[in-house]
Formats: sequence, structure tokens, C-alpha cells
Amino acid sequence: MKNILIFGDSLTAGYGLPAAHAYPSIIQERLRQEGYTDYKVLNGGLSGDTTAGGVHRVDRWLNEPVAIFILALGANDGLRGIPARETTQNLQEIINKVRHKNPEAKIILSGMEIPDIVPGRYAAEFRKLFRELAIENNIHFIPFLLEGVAGNRHLNLPDGVHPNAEGQKLLAQHTWGKLKNCYKSRKARRFLLAFLLSVYKYSGCLSTRG
Repeated sequence: MKNILIFGDSLTAGYGLPAAHAYPSIIQERLRQEGYTDYKVLNGGLSGDTTAGGVHRVDRWLNEPVAIFILALGANDGLRGIPARETTQNLQEIINKVRHKNPEAKIILSGMEIPDIVPGRYAAEFRKLFRELAIENNIHFIPFLLEGVAGNRHLNLPDGVHPNAEGQKLLAQHTWGKLKNCYKSRKARRFLLAFLLSVYKYSGCLSTRG
């Protein structure tokens, strides 16, 4: 069984909802429907968590092998106005820890945004840091996890911040698109390896007959 760890905050934990309605659970069901029965989704969401908190708690989640790691932290950093450079450093440290323990793991980074009404350049700097991290680390990237959900009262709980069950479905949809790319690249790599091995064996047989 291969583990997919979705490591995030209340958005991942499914704040205010039954666990079955959180997007990691929705993705697990989608995997089953698509025939990926050898993958298990682990919900590493913790309500209120920041990237600094994630640095300290990720180690225990990495005690088990991880095939795909989805990093979905940062929203609370933005809400608290934590400097973008500090958020960047924390996310990079988490990525480094994942790669140290699971060198072959595929990593997906979920981008976060805050409203442009925030004074100064902070909103733009915050939005940009996720894309830059994804490029620098050559990892898969979801531009904005809450795309189509943020600000839509029909897709959020009464607090206007946390997605409701329908909103969680959109978070799952955004994440699923990148997960499919991971599966395709893994399948392509296995196919290429199998092809090269078959060529090697075939050429070896030819050489013994010569």
C-alpha cells in the first residue's frame, strides 16, 4: 500500500464537517473508483496550524513511507500576516524533510492567496512565494487551492472562511488534477524501465548467439 499524505490545516482537516466530507476522504473514494486501490490517503490536517507548526509536526508523519506528499499549509500564515520570507523558509524546510526521508516521493504544493484588500504589497508577495517555491523545487503546483470557493457564500460554512461539503468537493477536484499527473508520470517511468529492461535482456540473448 502506497501512502498519499495531505499535510495541511483546517482546510485539509475538514473543519466543521464529518471526516468523510473533507477533501482527503473524497480523494480516497475517487482513487477507489478509478481503480487505484493500492493507494491510501492520510489526512495530516490540523486546524489552526501554520507553516512553523508544520515544520515541527511533519517528522512524526514521515515515520511511514510516503509515495506522494501534498503540502497544503500557509493559509493561516497569510491571515496572521506572517512575513512571506518566513513562510517560504518554513515550507522549504518541510519539503527538505520530506525529500530526506522519502527521496522518491512526488510532491505537490497547494498555493494559497489572501485578499488584495490587505494593505501594501503583502498579498502579492504571499501569492508569489508558492509559485516560486514550486519552480525552485521542480514540484507539482496547484495555483490556488480555494479557487472558486473563497468568497462564495454558497460553498462555505456560515463563518465565510471554511469550505462546506460542496466547497470541499472543489478542493478535491483541484487536487485530483495534479494527482493524476503524478500517476501518469509514475506509470510512464515504470513503462520506460520495463521497456529498457526488455531491450537489455533481448540484446543479451542476441549477443550470446553471436
